[in-house]
Amino acid sequence: MRAQSSATTTSPIAVATPGPERPGFGTLQAALGVVAFSLTFPATAWGLEGFGPWSLVAVRSVLAAVIAGGCLLALRVPLPARRHWAGLAVVGAGVVLGFPLLTTLALETSTTAHAAVVVGLLPLTTALFSALRVGTRPSRTFWIAALAGAAAVLAFTVQQSGGALTTADLYLFAALLVCAAGYTEGGRLARVMPGWQVIGWALVLCLPLTVPVAAAALAREPVQLTAHSVTGLLWVAAGSQFAGLVVWYRGMAAIGIPKASQLQLAQPLLTLVWSVLLLGEHLTVAAPLTAAAVLVCIAVTQRSRG
Repeated sequence: MRAQSSATTTSPIAVATPGPERPGFGTLQAALGVVAFSLTFPATAWGLEGFGPWSLVAVRSVLAAVIAGGCLLALRVPLPARRHWAGLAVVGAGVVLGFPLLTTLALETSTTAHAAVVVGLLPLTTALFSALRVGTRPSRTFWIAALAGAAAVLAFTVQQSGGALTTADLYLFAALLVCAAGYTEGGRLARVMPGWQVIGWALVLCLPLTVPVAAAALAREPVQLTAHSVTGLLWVAAGSQFAGLVVWYRGMAAIGIPKASQLQLAQPLLTLVWSVLLLGEHLTVAAPLTAAAVLVCIAVTQRSRG
């Protein structure tokens, strides 16, 4: 593959990439990404039934990279310009490696409801990273609504988990920081290249590390192939790690990083619903009240202007 000489590409997917002139479609794509991400923790819990944490993270990244690499080769996508590789490395470190590994380690001892505190705070953290990295300046109304939504989600998820600070919490808060950095850098890159290529190249860039780690982990950690473990692995690889990030980055490029990040305020609540349906976890009556508050905050942030 030859180096990309400009910020654009002639692949069919590049032509279809939504831009700022299609904010409604961008919001829809970002929302689809949130739905995909909301299944990540339950799917990870399923995957941990048959795989060790290192095996699960490394294998999911390798499988997602195979899918992404196949798409890049099939469409003959040229290599990104050299100036974009540093940003892709940040995406890879934060989204491909850091967040999956840290949250998987946390889910060994934490419930999915407790882990939802991460994604509850992620929108605000992403908006902060965006302001620092790409110079976005959301309005005061935006920040008030964002803080209110984050506070509602944080209070709900902490109440669900009992409010105890554990080692798993340290993993989760570290995951929050690295993921926000990866989202911000990915959203910035998605303005100059198709979103699916951002995550695709980030996955391929990590292959020299994920392949040997996967081989070593599979040799040391026990593996038990069950319907749950295989389904969980396939979802976090194809759904969360690739397809979900494709629509997510395209959505961020269309409507902006801060507004797209606020859609994630609904993610913890969706995760809790999946936890009840798929894992049998108990859901309290506080969920619909928090959901109503979150929806109001999302509506305010989507209408505010930065």
